[in-house]
Amino acid sequence: QVQPVESGGGSVQTGGSLRLSCAASEYMYSSYSSYCVGWFRQAPGKEREGVAFISTGGGSTVYADSVKGRFTISQDNTKKVYLQMNSLQPQDTAMYYCAARRKTSLRCPTMVDAYNYWGQGTQVTVSS
Repeated sequence: QVQPVESGGGSVQTGGSLRLSCAASEYMYSSYSSYCVGWFRQAPGKEREGVAFISTGGGSTVYADSVKGRFTISQDNTKKVYLQMNSLQPQDTAMYYCAARRKTSLRCPTMVDAYNYWGQGTQVTVSS
């Protein structure tokens, strides 16, 4: 298995919280500290966009402006990456995807096309 696996989506009301999990694929295990892992989202009729990114070796993070101060990306020693989402708004409703790529530069890229291992996605719905 090459693709990471997401879990943790669901439905919440405005202002609520959810935590998404992304489990690394076994393919990544041998060199796990050399990856960038990102969370992306895609709402109906819109393009997929990057939300948050983390370097597995060192833990440096990058956030989209739309989620700064509300979302937190983190990792643990079980090769899982998390996206804690607080103060959720209806505009956060989307399918959320976890993606990974080998880290080849100092900063993890944020573009969709830069990532080559994608999970199947998990739905997040925020109602008003």
